[in-house]
Amino acid sequence: MVSQIIKIKTVEVSSELESFLLEERLIKKLKPKYNIKLTDGKSYPIIKITKKSKFPVVLISRREENDGSIYFGPFTSANSVRIVLKILRRIFPYQAVLNHQNSLCLYNHLGLCPCPSVTNDGTYKNTIKHIIDFLNGKNEKLIKELEGERNKFSKIEDYEKANEIQKKIDAIRLVTSSFYKPFQYEDNPNLRSDLVDEKINNFKEILSQAKVIIKDLKRIECYDISNISGKFATGSMVVFTNGEKDSSSYRRFKIKRDYNNEPNDFGMMREVLERRLRRTEWHKPSLIIVDGGKGQVSAVKDVLNQLKLDIPLIGLAKREEIIITSNLDEIILPKNSKSLLFIMQIRDEAHRFAITYHKKLRSKFIFS
Repeated sequence: MVSQIIKIKTVEVSSELESFLLEERLIKKLKPKYNIKLTDGKSYPIIKITKKSKFPVVLISRREENDGSIYFGPFTSANSVRIVLKILRRIFPYQAVLNHQNSLCLYNHLGLCPCPSVTNDGTYKNTIKHIIDFLNGKNEKLIKELEGERNKFSKIEDYEKANEIQKKIDAIRLVTSSFYKPFQYEDNPNLRSDLVDEKINNFKEILSQAKVIIKDLKRIECYDISNISGKFATGSMVVFTNGEKDSSSYRRFKIKRDYNNEPNDFGMMREVLERRLRRTEWHKPSLIIVDGGKGQVSAVKDVLNQLKLDIPLIGLAKREEIIITSNLDEIILPKNSKSLLFIMQIRDEAHRFAITYHKKLRSKFIFS
């Protein structure tokens, strides 16, 4: 096979989803002699809603048919599709089998299935409309409810449950997020880098409007603190280089100072930034983001002033997702703003990395 290769070409894409779709398209289009993968007609899971039925059914399917049904997808992760449909069913109960029995099923007793024998036709079709609206991207209400639950568990420091809810949020965003069709990558092999550049430029423009002067965004550092009532306290630093995750530059900090077992987030944030910024051998950040509001931003600003460093700084307040500048001004962006979603992506990565180290320290203590 190698002896017959004429040239090798690579195309960067933005996600695993796009990678699989492009691979499938190219294999079916070019029919490479030695590549049998994805040529067997196997397709990715899609969500099917039999809208024209008297009692529409929501299913996971593998192919689209010309039967008047509505389809969403395709998706690479069948597991993610199942998670989202399970969440949707708890909020908008629906039937999940064709030719449902006339008697009540087990799922009806669980409050998950409006069986035909007890369901009003008009009411149920309105429920299906809600599901279709959600899958069409009108999902702010559901995500807001889940984020509220996540923040509630985080507040009482039940991070395991908070992390479970975050996974559900991530799964919803995966399934409902827009993606670029494979042919777009064929037309423009630089599409991925173009999208990253667009995201960074939009972010810079918004910060500039808020009088946050940014020369470039080559290196963004984001910080978060994780602890349980002040115990097993850790800090995380995640790095995004040129708009993308740079995992090799991530750093974690075990809180060393004595805070009398109190959850002193401001003091801990100050300690982490002091230790990091004294490491002059590390690359200087173009922007610092902290997970928190005015208190955390003020703590970091004090460190920058103390060390006489001029580095742009913002915070992201958790509840309302409001951006806080170093002057403590507020930037409120639409929930669907690409710049806000970009900052949230960075913040969530810092939160994940902090919790991972926190759990490691706690487990080491418990089992030592």
